[in-house]
Amino acid sequence: MSVTIKDIAKIAGVSPSTVSRVVSNHPRISRETSRKVKEIMDQLGYHPNMMAKSLVSKTTQTIGIVLPRPAEELFLNFFFGELIRGIVTQATRAGYDMLMTTVTSDSNELEAISRLVMGRRVDGILLLSSRTSDPIIGFLKQQNFPFVLIGRSDEFPDVLSIDNNNIQAAYDATSHFIAQGHKRIGFISGPPNLVVSQDRLLGYKKALKEANLPFQQEWVLEGDLLQQSGYRAMSFFMSLPDRPTALVIFDDLLAFGVLRGLTELGYSVPQDICIVSFNNIPLSELASTPISSIDIGTYQLGYTASQSLLRIVHDEPLSQNHIIIPHRLIVRESSISSSKIT
Repeated sequence: MSVTIKDIAKIAGVSPSTVSRVVSNHPRISRETSRKVKEIMDQLGYHPNMMAKSLVSKTTQTIGIVLPRPAEELFLNFFFGELIRGIVTQATRAGYDMLMTTVTSDSNELEAISRLVMGRRVDGILLLSSRTSDPIIGFLKQQNFPFVLIGRSDEFPDVLSIDNNNIQAAYDATSHFIAQGHKRIGFISGPPNLVVSQDRLLGYKKALKEANLPFQQEWVLEGDLLQQSGYRAMSFFMSLPDRPTALVIFDDLLAFGVLRGLTELGYSVPQDICIVSFNNIPLSELASTPISSIDIGTYQLGYTASQSLLRIVHDEPLSQNHIIIPHRLIVRESSISSSKIT
């Protein structure tokens, strides 16, 4: 015969409603009571029926993530793994599960979101990136469904967003080179439809303008979020008669591609060209030439986004709609000029 909530309550000396609150991670249950009840549940092998609980409470104890590209590509980039680690850590502590689904196109993404929302399969949704024109945000606002955007939206400036000051971050990376005397600074951007790509390009341009350095379009290349994009960029940059002496790179994974491309072409960092990238993944300092990188607090982005979403789900007040996670430049060997810059 299966163990019931009443059995747990009788042994623990509490009411069945208290056991239900422990299962739901109710904040008003004391730690001692929660610990005692959970120990008895473990001893008796009790597992709550979450489907039945969902029908009663009208909640799923689940938050949804729709991965913005095929999963096999997305998880090649360490940024998304660290972002999701932050999301899962906070959600798990709050007693929530994650439902992740992958998509192959923008229209497919809208269908996936619609299934989650209309089927009430999740209590809220996290959007992992912000695009210049995003029908997903419009759909979620129309449905009045809880969601949080990691990034920001010009089209919907009132949505709850967790972001970095990406304009300032790229400005800082570019200024790092300018302070060393670099006058020819290139930029490898991310996908042009992402707001973060546009913001970082703006920061790069702003730093050049303030230093009275010309902006040269041929020193700016658009890429994606994969190593191969940085690898291909080096064939172009190093073939220029007046090539950059330094590069600001959108993502650490792109920077690894840059290092590989330079090595195959017979060049080295920082002797022939200096680089700074973004995200400060753990492998950055383990590269053949340790990579200088802007640490954007990726884990904290995910953790804060998850935390904010659950506060919305629980109708808790938020002090602000736009939360900025601080960034900092981690200087390593790749961005320190080893000879006089000409």
